[in-house]
Amino acid sequence: MKKQYNYLLFDLDGTLTDPKEGITRCVQYALQSFGIEVKSLDELICFIGPPLRESFQNFYGMSEADAEKAVEKYRERFSTVGKFENSVLPGIIPMLERLKGAGKVMALSTSKPWVFAEQILKKYELDSYFDVVVGSELDGTRDEKQEVILETLKRLGLEKGSKEAVMIGDRKHDILGAKNCGLDGIGVRFGYAEEGELEKAGAVMIAETVEELQRMLLPEDII
Repeated sequence: MKKQYNYLLFDLDGTLTDPKEGITRCVQYALQSFGIEVKSLDELICFIGPPLRESFQNFYGMSEADAEKAVEKYRERFSTVGKFENSVLPGIIPMLERLKGAGKVMALSTSKPWVFAEQILKKYELDSYFDVVVGSELDGTRDEKQEVILETLKRLGLEKGSKEAVMIGDRKHDILGAKNCGLDGIGVRFGYAEEGELEKAGAVMIAETVEELQRMLLPEDII
């Protein structure tokens, strides 16, 4: 029998929405300030999911100080334009409606600053489905996924290692963050994970489609 989770923690980028245009254009904008020209936005897909500071350091060899400057430039564009260069993935809203109707408690757990996450949820009319919204702070506090998940559990009144909760996301950071908090992690293939990434991270289940994810999260008698 499949497990029944009462508390569902969702990632945002690549799990509920497709943020490719906004994120990659803002990264491109930030890199230009360092004299780095990127012709194809596809080269920057690797920035979708992980914390920004970490990505600028890992993918472009920046120092901590330069990565901080790059994040500032990124947000210069993201805060006005990039945050809404986004779209809700097909099937997500009907799924959230079914989950809400089944009594599931849902939280957003994203490495994105919570202030931007809340604006995105409101813009795309997703905010009413979530009881808790947790993200990082603009100063870099709570940048790691594990920290985001722990804060989410705290706000939901749950303990670390709760068997009632599950983290759902499209990148290894979601799955590894869940494991570090003693939670199961469900991976979704319709986001931006590389081949084998979710399996290697230890996802307990992997959904190929939104419809398959819904079947994993709902009791069979109400699907």
